[in-house]
Amino acid sequence: MASVAMVEAVTMALAWEMENDDSVVVLGEDVGINGGVFRATAGLEQRFGDQRVIDTPLAEVMIAGLSVGMAAQGMKPVAEAQFMGFIYPMVDQIICHAARMRHRTRGRLSCPMVLRAPFGGGIHAPEHHSESTEAIFAHMPGVRVVIPSSPSRAYGLLLAAIRDPDPVVFLEPKRIYRLHKEDVEDNGEDLPLDVCYVLRDGSDVTLVTWGSMVKETLEAAQKLDAEGISAEVIDVATISPLDMDSIIESVSKTGRCVIVHEAARMCGVGAEIAAGLADAGIYHLHAPVKRVTGYDSVMPLYKMEMKYMPSVQRILNAVNEVMEVS
Repeated sequence: MASVAMVEAVTMALAWEMENDDSVVVLGEDVGINGGVFRATAGLEQRFGDQRVIDTPLAEVMIAGLSVGMAAQGMKPVAEAQFMGFIYPMVDQIICHAARMRHRTRGRLSCPMVLRAPFGGGIHAPEHHSESTEAIFAHMPGVRVVIPSSPSRAYGLLLAAIRDPDPVVFLEPKRIYRLHKEDVEDNGEDLPLDVCYVLRDGSDVTLVTWGSMVKETLEAAQKLDAEGISAEVIDVATISPLDMDSIIESVSKTGRCVIVHEAARMCGVGAEIAAGLADAGIYHLHAPVKRVTGYDSVMPLYKMEMKYMPSVQRILNAVNEVMEVS
């Protein structure tokens, strides 16, 4: 069992599946010789050859369109968008073709492709390199959206995404790519999609989050212990389809909920979770649901970057507000 960072767990999952399934191919800009901008595909071309690890031109539309075509004909492409800010030219192919393939052909064809993208801020990147716009893809029927928050979940969820018969957008929070290491057994065991993961049990408030914000949310939960507040922490992991049952179950126990995400507040996934609680969990709530989010502006450059992103203190403030409501 190896102790690996998240980006290394991504590499391990790709290598396992390529070793055990000849239909899996990796493609994208600089994924081959260079091993990717963040080295998530390091060593794969040397191991599997340039027919299965394909360096493409700087043409996102082509990468997405080629992946849809390969997937429809029995292959399992794993495409990479170098940064989420570069993913928007791909949206046409994802919405109009990948997401609709099963529906359009009445089940005759499926589209087992994965679109990987490093996303989110916190690494002092330039413009278009720090986007957190997962809600765009969550709004598309027919597409799964998966966001890991640890090395073990990156490994297991990526394996599950590659094995899924339908398209998966797999967003990797680059701020925590190398934040910490975890023992991950390279045994090919996947993790279930479409379910939340309870990272911490609690009885007073439910903290719901995903991606890199798991870090600050867990830190806030630990600080709340000192205040006598027991916080349950839920990692959503798959934001579409959304496992509202697990969230409602937690809130039925705690009576309070704070949702934390890095993306802008307006129409973020947190709003959908809050709406779900209002619809099906309203009688469990002792206080209004609070959201701690990014701001409705473009992610600023690095001097103001961490001011944009939810902090531990902002999470604590929100929890204290909901705890004040009796």
